Amino acid sequence: MTAPNPTKLSAAKTPRKRRLHPAWMVAAVAFLALVGAAGFRAAPGVLMVPLQQEFGWSTTVLSLAVSINLVLFGLTAPFAAALMERFGIRTVTSIALCLIGLGSALTVFVNQSWQILLTWGVLIGLGTGSMALVFAATIANTWFSKNRGLVIGILTAGSAAGQLVFLPFIAVLAQSPGWRGASLLIAAGALAVVPLVLRWLKNSPADVGVQPYGAEEEQPTTAEAAPVAEVAGAEGTEGAKTPNAAVRALQVLKRASKVRTFWALVAGFAICGATTNGLIGTHFIPSAHDHGMPETTAAGLLAVVGIFDIVGTIASGWLTDRFNPKVLLAVYYQFRGVGLLVLPVLLGSTVQPSMILFVVVYGLDWVATVPPTAAICRKVFGSDGSVVFGWVFAAHQLGAAAAAFLAGYIRDATGHYTYAWIGAAAMCTVAAVISATIRKDAGKKEPVPVGA
Repeated sequence: MTAPNPTKLSAAKTPRKRRLHPAWMVAAVAFLALVGAAGFRAAPGVLMVPLQQEFGWSTTVLSLAVSINLVLFGLTAPFAAALMERFGIRTVTSIALCLIGLGSALTVFVNQSWQILLTWGVLIGLGTGSMALVFAATIANTWFSKNRGLVIGILTAGSAAGQLVFLPFIAVLAQSPGWRGASLLIAAGALAVVPLVLRWLKNSPADVGVQPYGAEEEQPTTAEAAPVAEVAGAEGTEGAKTPNAAVRALQVLKRASKVRTFWALVAGFAICGATTNGLIGTHFIPSAHDHGMPETTAAGLLAVVGIFDIVGTIASGWLTDRFNPKVLLAVYYQFRGVGLLVLPVLLGSTVQPSMILFVVVYGLDWVATVPPTAAICRKVFGSDGSVVFGWVFAAHQLGAAAAAFLAGYIRDATGHYTYAWIGAAAMCTVAAVISATIRKDAGKKEPVPVGA
């Protein structure tokens, strides 16, 4: 009788290794969800002029609707992160997409200014806030132990990809058959992703019996594994265990507010929001229209920003895994400031090579700040990092809301946007300085006082 081959027996008992870790499927669905949720981000700049022409509303009124949206977008984010921890990523994401779809669909029935504040502002603001960039940070922190910066970069690029996908169609539909058709397109884009989310977006690696991607290859140190909640003492521990999402979000804010790095990130990200979603995202197309440029042409330029945003954000994620994130932030903000400073002289009725250069550079820089900011939150605040990033992102959207409203007011008061562009350029320099002076050990755990 032939003795059994121990090599074959060992191979038979060894489970077959997965070809693709489930984390990458989750990341792919999350990317599509962000694309579907990004439709409205492309809409205000394109739809502002048609709404003004039909209803006679001022730029200030429409800017106020965008500002309400951005405020709720930001303030919802930290609570959404806590809700995802409490009720699961899949449930919160599905509800958020439905809110975006509902708000966009109801927009076709508006005929008074308060109604646009309700649809654009409240409903879509709550939906997009729950699908904010904190969603990308939550996915990366939950499903990945390595390559987090790259994953956050890729997911953040999903919003840019959404802008790229929707913006040209919204611009065309706004011309014919009209802005209502564009609103329905946004609703359809958000709702189309819901079935994919319900089927494939798992809440955690434990749901499918695996560890986070890369966890089996590395053993975190005690300092890295312990959240700030544990370092902070008994109060932090209770906050980490509470089932109430709102209480958890507020307790994390209380702990984070005692850490200097948190305020540096808040200040920088507020300026980031002001100079992206607040100004360029909302007012670039109306400003270009003031200079005689057709809206479809200006929308095409903004779509090109989206193309290079994808490249820049993924590259920033790759760089964040390899270089000091605070240095990256300082460089990104300063480059953005230079671009905004020269923008007033670049705008015209036709597209010149200098404008193409601006669009490329600004696109590469658009949300390149997200991966290094999220990385610092994770490294400094441990497992509280996603909720902390939610609060930092809230500052981003508050800055965007203020800039969207003030730029509209400046346009109505002066007849142009020049002062808005110059003021934004100055703020970028401030953000660069703040980022450069973040503590040198921001890449390490920053202790919170015991009993804080």
